[in-house]
Amino acid sequence: TGFYDEYGQPIRNGYESETELQICSIRCSNLDCRRITALAMDFHMQKRVCDIIPKKVIRQFPDYIPQQIRNDYEEATCILNDSPKAAATLYRRCLQGMVRDFWGIAKNKLADAIKELNGKVSVAQWNAIDGLRKIGNIGAHMENDVNMIIDIDEGEAEKLGKLIELLMEKWYIARHDEEALLQDISAISAQKQDERKGAK
Repeated sequence: TGFYDEYGQPIRNGYESETELQICSIRCSNLDCRRITALAMDFHMQKRVCDIIPKKVIRQFPDYIPQQIRNDYEEATCILNDSPKAAATLYRRCLQGMVRDFWGIAKNKLADAIKELNGKVSVAQWNAIDGLRKIGNIGAHMENDVNMIIDIDEGEAEKLGKLIELLMEKWYIARHDEEALLQDISAISAQKQDERKGAK
């Protein structure tokens, strides 16, 4: 690690440091947030930037999405770098909760629930959903041959998280926004009708 004097200049202590780790902290300017983000920056050797606080930047979803679904999504995203296979398993659990809650399809097996979902979503979306289930199964179930190891890398697990985010947007957020818009239009219409009656 590197050490710095009061002017921000590196202190070498008589030798050239192989690695200089710089810590940068940023406070959110939003007065309702004010959260601190801390980054570790190593530009000398590996040229990497690592999150310290929070360990992983996680997208926050509205509270009309069930808490348990959001918890599973956040936990999966937190461990994505350290254990992609475990993250994939949690994304699978998150999907199961969404299918059960949003679509009202309660099956003991996720595979059966997804079969019933067929025809209710687009073909491309259904194929991706079933694909997430199958990938998540790699972490959730042991292979018949215990010596067979099928890994899931970080990039693959990250794409599963992106699918969960997409489904939250297309299912929960789109429904909420549509209902809010329809209610607003109905309320505006009722108000205008009252104004017309009052003007007569």
